[in-house]
This record gives sequence, C-alpha cells and structure tokens, in this order.
Amino acid sequence: MPEGDTIFRAARTLQRALAGQTVTRFETLLPQLQRVHDDTPITGRTIEDVSASGKWMTIRFSGDLVLLTHMLMSGSWHIYRPGERWQRPRFDMRIVIATEQFEAVAFKVPVAEFHTAASLARRQFSQLGPDVLSEEFDEQQAIANLRAEPELEIGEALLKQRVLAGIGNVYKSEVCFACRVSPFRKIATLTEEETKCLVATTRKFMASNVADNSGATIVTYTGLRRTTRRTDPGERLWVYSRRGQPCRRCGTPILSRKQGPDARVTFWCPNCQRENFTLL
Repeated sequence: MPEGDTIFRAARTLQRALAGQTVTRFETLLPQLQRVHDDTPITGRTIEDVSASGKWMTIRFSGDLVLLTHMLMSGSWHIYRPGERWQRPRFDMRIVIATEQFEAVAFKVPVAEFHTAASLARRQFSQLGPDVLSEEFDEQQAIANLRAEPELEIGEALLKQRVLAGIGNVYKSEVCFACRVSPFRKIATLTEEETKCLVATTRKFMASNVADNSGATIVTYTGLRRTTRRTDPGERLWVYSRRGQPCRRCGTPILSRKQGPDARVTFWCPNCQRENFTLL
C-alpha cells in the first residue's frame, strides 16, 4: 500500500523523467481534469517540478497549474518509454502525461485535482505536519505535534498526517515495536525518551527505505519495505502482517487488532510492548 516512502520514490522518478520536458500528450478519464484540459490545454506546457509531501504528490506545469494527487490504498504512478507495454490494464488508467522521452501513467488514482498556486495554498494539503522524508524535517515540531494529541492512542496519532506527514500503517506498527511502546497507550503517557524514539525511528526507517544509489538514472523501485536490516526477504519486518508468528526478539506470538475510527489493523508483541507501564 502507498505510504510516504512510496510517494517519495515515485516523485523522484517522475522528476528525473519529466522535469524540464514539454507535454506532448495528456489523457485522463477523470472529468474534473478533462474540463481543465479542454479549457486550458496541458499539452505544450513545460513540466517544472515533481515533488512529494507526505502521501501527496504535486506536478507543477508552466502557466501556474499544479496537479495534486493522492494514492490512498490502491493508486500508483508508472513511468514508461514511448511504445513500452504497460504493466497494468488500460481500464485502470486515470491520467497519462507524455513527453517525447517518457510516459507517466497514473493507475487507479482516487484523488486528482488541478490547482493554481493560490488554490493549492488554501487546500487542506497545506496543513500537513512535518514531512518525515523532507530534508528540512523539523523533529522538534513533530514532537510538539505528538504532545498536542494527549488523548489519542499512539497508533492512531502516528497516522494523523497533521502530526507527521508520510507515515502509514506498516511503519506505525514497526516504529512502535522498535521503541518497545504499546500502540494502544495514550500519547499523554509517553516519556520524553519514548516520544523522541518514535519520531527519530520513524525518520530512520523511512529514510532507509528511500536510499538511492541510482545516480541520475530513471528507475522504478521494485523492492520491499525493510525495517530489520536482515537480508532474508521473509525476515524484513518486525511485526507487521505477522499475526501468530513468533516475535523476532522474544518468541511470543504476535497479535493484531483493529484500532481507531478507521479500523486500521495494528500488529504488536504483547511481551515486548506491554500496555502496563510506570509513568515517570
């Protein structure tokens, strides 16, 4: 499922392929985008920049036009050479942005909007918390944002994009395990050390999963998230999606249950992440 690392890698790839290029073809199955294209064509515009902010991606075109997209649970962006066969069926296509050298194709993208710089600034998108993968990541602001949600369970708070932008369900469970914190405790119960651990570990885990050794080449990331640093693909995560399997630290069976109003599934070790604790 797309989390901040997925969007970051997609934006990095599209930036390398498209930035500075002229749009030669634009297609969409989304009526709200087609109306803009009919009135003020996307073809002929220059792609100025592609960037990620948390789970959002922006593609900026010349003439003060910005395409804002969110993948939610099933969307994805692919990059192809002209004439190259798509890896997904055409009926999944929602947007095509083509240049002479590449085609960027959005499949099953559920949220896509055109904006001007002014309307983008008014969008809720601008109210995101510190972007975990940004070079300007503000750790102190992230800590302050967590502390501002004292009555939320930790697992819920970590998914709030106004607190930390980019973290999703996989990293939520993995980060809580790494810091030996029960995801069902309230933020108010966190010690200063635990709070710092959650923020720092989120940054460390996500940054390690967007490490790039490809130079300036155009690549599509095909690997899997890894938090354990183990080379065996079957041992790449600590707890996520491992219900009933032994904890990699203590051997206790991993548990899972739905958490929060969105009923997102949380995985944890009941021994390593005890809910009974002493508040210092």
